[in-house]
Amino acid sequence: MGLSLLGIFHTIIGIGAIVAALAAFVKYGKIELGTTSGKIYFYGTAVTCVTALGLSKHGGFNPGHVFSVFILVLVLIAYFLYAKKKDSGRARFFENFCLSFSFFLSLVPTVNETFTRVPVGHPLAKDINDPLIGRTLLLLFVLFIAGSVYQFIKQRKINNAG
Repeated sequence: MGLSLLGIFHTIIGIGAIVAALAAFVKYGKIELGTTSGKIYFYGTAVTCVTALGLSKHGGFNPGHVFSVFILVLVLIAYFLYAKKKDSGRARFFENFCLSFSFFLSLVPTVNETFTRVPVGHPLAKDINDPLIGRTLLLLFVLFIAGSVYQFIKQRKINNAG
């Protein structure tokens, strides 16, 4: 697989963040920063984004690094909204969206790297242009849209009840 120590650390922390997000989606329908799973997602994603800046297959700053910075900005915005705008129902919409969008964006390099590396010796995809990667990302995008609509409706009910 050819991972550096930083790559291994990055991968382990990233997997932990993804598992925490999935647990949060199952339990709460969203990533809830006040819960253990939400905190693991937030800190794990932040560390994964920062460590990604030290990784590069092709050398130098590249689009993957920009992706990482963007994901980091999304989780930081969500944290700001969570911490500083606790009484704002409107802020919850943006917080939910930022966290869900950061999760979806995190899955893009995850799918690319996993499908082009696993199983070792005979990966599922030849490169990032493989149709399997495209179809998988399309499915994940459809799930993201459906989940975002669900979260919007749920949050609107919470806001109207309060």
